[in-house]
Amino acid sequence: MKGSIIWRSGKPKREGGIGTHVTGITKRRFLPNLQRVKALVDGEVRYMRVSTRALKKGLVVKAPKRRWKKDQAKA
Repeated sequence: MKGSIIWRSGKPKREGGIGTHVTGITKRRFLPNLQRVKALVDGEVRYMRVSTRALKKGLVVKAPKRRWKKDQAKA
């Protein structure tokens, strides 16, 4: 999404001033809140960048916790 940052100067009328005035407008972008998450994709554990909204909705299946030690895997 796009938006703008608006700079204002002056004291508001309700605080006893003569009112605020816009002194500058700069364009800005609203970026999604992405998190790096281990997820199951086609049966494989992969790192993905996922929005927090998708995580809250449960659209991503997170990888199970690793319960084994490195020494046990070799034996």
